[in-house]
Amino acid sequence: MRIRLKGVNSKVYRNKNGTIRNVLYWAWRGKEAPRLKGVPGSPEFIRSYEEAHAQRVKPKTGVLQSLITAYQLSTDFTGLAPRTQSDYKKAIGVIEKRFGTFPLNALNVKGSRTIFKDWRDELAHRSKRQADMTFTVLTRILSWGVDSERITANPCLRCGRLYKGSRKDRIWSEEDEAKFLAAAPERMRLAFLLGLETGQRQGDLLKLPWTAYNGTHLVLCQNKTAKPIKVRVSATLKAALDAAPKRAPTILTNLNGEAWTAAGFSSVWRKASRAAGITPGLAFTDLRGSCVTRLAKAGSTVPEIAAVSGHSLRGVQEILTRHYLSLDSDLADAAISKLERKRDGNLPPSYRHRLKVVK
Repeated sequence: MRIRLKGVNSKVYRNKNGTIRNVLYWAWRGKEAPRLKGVPGSPEFIRSYEEAHAQRVKPKTGVLQSLITAYQLSTDFTGLAPRTQSDYKKAIGVIEKRFGTFPLNALNVKGSRTIFKDWRDELAHRSKRQADMTFTVLTRILSWGVDSERITANPCLRCGRLYKGSRKDRIWSEEDEAKFLAAAPERMRLAFLLGLETGQRQGDLLKLPWTAYNGTHLVLCQNKTAKPIKVRVSATLKAALDAAPKRAPTILTNLNGEAWTAAGFSSVWRKASRAAGITPGLAFTDLRGSCVTRLAKAGSTVPEIAAVSGHSLRGVQEILTRHYLSLDSDLADAAISKLERKRDGNLPPSYRHRLKVVK
């Protein structure tokens, strides 16, 4: 039985009368492809093919490609969540195309930092956010290289970010909530309530099975952080879950009763948001921050909020102080009200009486 080798390229040479004079084989297509020895199926041919591909995938030493390859084999990369690995690989492809042959010893040379920052600026013409993401991946690869003593310098450290976007104004208001729940399809309403009431990420909710719901709580393990979460469902969410048909192992399903793909859900979500007249710019991901905001308004402490959403304590604090609540007038009003109650409680009875008369 002949073994079929993938990618082998051949060319037939014929005599003037049409008869075959010779057939040559290459390991793959392209000018740099090496010629294969022997005839197809022979041990010599197979050995020649394997050696060619071994040399092809083996990165040259002393260049950035060798460091990138080593990083992807390390536990620092393989230990990342599958979605994060996928995002990193996209960025790595961009890095390899531009800097795969960049000499490692040039990382110490003055001017290398400028080269990398100029490249980031080029990427930013298309998207500042993607430019930051790609540059961050490169920075982490170089930091891993320094830590593993493969290189001695990381010229990309502390370069800052180009994208300065903030989602502090992207909060689902009660008006937007009412619009969405009134106009969206049932399967989208359930997704909305899960996002708003639990503060979990879209990816985790799309994979959430019915076995995670016991009638009072939702129990899951976050894919990104591997953190176990147990959230008590609100009366509103419980009513929606109890009424939802169980058409698949997952709680959220598409129109065909199948588990959502990320792309499919995002597409239907955008259409439902536009049809409901939702404030432009609001996305499903903003439900996570909206949940944190509403829990804070209800008087929940930072540890209590973190236990629900799965954020770190520092992450919750940053959301509350920098992104969502920095300009929140409701909290400001509540703070003044608390101050007034405390002040009134410390005043002598006669003075409190005169203060009420003045009011």
